[in-house]
Amino acid sequence: MLKNQEDTICALATAPGSGAIAVIRVSGEESLSLCESVFTPKKKGVRISEADTHTIHFGTIGTDEGMLDEVLVSVFRKPHSYTGEEAVEISCHGSEYIQQKIIELMIQEGARLAEPGEFTLRAFLNGKFDLSQAEAVADLIAASSKYSHDLALEQMRGGFSGKIMELRARLVNFTSLIELELDFSEEDLEFANREELLKLLKTLGAEITSLISSFSYGNVIKTGIPVAIIGKPNVGKSTLLNAILNEERAIVSEIPGTTRDTVEDTIVIGNYSFRFIDTAGLRKSRGKIETIGIGRTYEKISQAGIILYVFDVSTTGCSEIRNDLAEFKKHLTAAETVRPGMEKRFIFIANKTDLLIEAPKHFSDFVEMDCIFISAKRKENINLIPEKLVEAVKDLQLQDRNIVSNVRHYEALNKASESIDAVISGLKNNLPTDLLTIDIRNALFHLGEITGEITTDEILGNIFANFCVGK
Repeated sequence: MLKNQEDTICALATAPGSGAIAVIRVSGEESLSLCESVFTPKKKGVRISEADTHTIHFGTIGTDEGMLDEVLVSVFRKPHSYTGEEAVEISCHGSEYIQQKIIELMIQEGARLAEPGEFTLRAFLNGKFDLSQAEAVADLIAASSKYSHDLALEQMRGGFSGKIMELRARLVNFTSLIELELDFSEEDLEFANREELLKLLKTLGAEITSLISSFSYGNVIKTGIPVAIIGKPNVGKSTLLNAILNEERAIVSEIPGTTRDTVEDTIVIGNYSFRFIDTAGLRKSRGKIETIGIGRTYEKISQAGIILYVFDVSTTGCSEIRNDLAEFKKHLTAAETVRPGMEKRFIFIANKTDLLIEAPKHFSDFVEMDCIFISAKRKENINLIPEKLVEAVKDLQLQDRNIVSNVRHYEALNKASESIDAVISGLKNNLPTDLLTIDIRNALFHLGEITGEITTDEILGNIFANFCVGK
């Protein structure tokens, strides 16, 4: 359950730990007077409780027992604060001791420690932004690449929620006419033109379907483009992963089958976040555990947007590569995690060039396949792989601002789509108005869930529990 929103709350707003400075955020009706009781301004005559909004005041903070620190107090008067309430932010030195003592002072004066995401929850409840914008705040904090940042920023500014509100408003107009018909059911009057309603529903259905389809792209931008590193045992997949990440992330051994489970790590290259997946070597299994590992490898191949196929250039021929690729494609499923319409990208990595005494027999064929020749062991030509990865996804551009990246939004849109399909079916089958209204209301309900026009304490609790304390 949500705690009392009338309380004054406080929390550390900067990352925990020691640093140059730290910021303690305080919000609520008593925040200014509470701060005033422990703050002594350098300038005489200044009173925090009477200070103008967006002003900063230098002074000391402490109790009768002595000064704790020299601080800056920033004042934000309602409704011109992040939460829409009276608020102050105390900038102090970054000692963990000082941070803790200031928070203790605030609590002693009557504040309570904020729950995770409670500042942003109050901003939502006070109408500073809608629910999808509030969720975008968390995405913006977690953004690790330019495109994930751009996507979160656009959604925080209301680009996506504006589209949802527009769809809902168009449906509300017709719903009001249909509801009116129910009030005059005995007169058998028809206020809503059924042909126009059907046309509208088909248009809305198509737009919602487009948003649903964008989730695979939005999810990739948000969580990282999945890159599966595959190949036969002992061709250097784990060595390659370690070389790309520049750390010993995967176990390397000359014994075939060492990697029996997938190993994942994420790095940012250019404007994109790539999630690398080292997989078990593909061969006929020699044990139960290895069988599970190979099964997971095929699952990752199915999910990956880019596949790095690694082979030992000193022992592998082109016909063998083609046979392997044909076998891989048998295991690919329709469960894509990349942008709809974007094909899987295969990048061929000819590894172990350090073992070559002369050019391989099929060198010209390898060149035609656009292979990258490397020695993962010696870290030779590794820099060519990031360049190839960026080239492979250069068409991923954040051109459409209406992109779904949140699982909750995705599920709500699917439910809204099902309800709209049900109304369309009902219109075609001449169902009574009262039955049509049920499905229209359901569609409106699910669209309203996204922006928070329709919500519950349970939904809000689940969403904001995933925020950090202080935001």
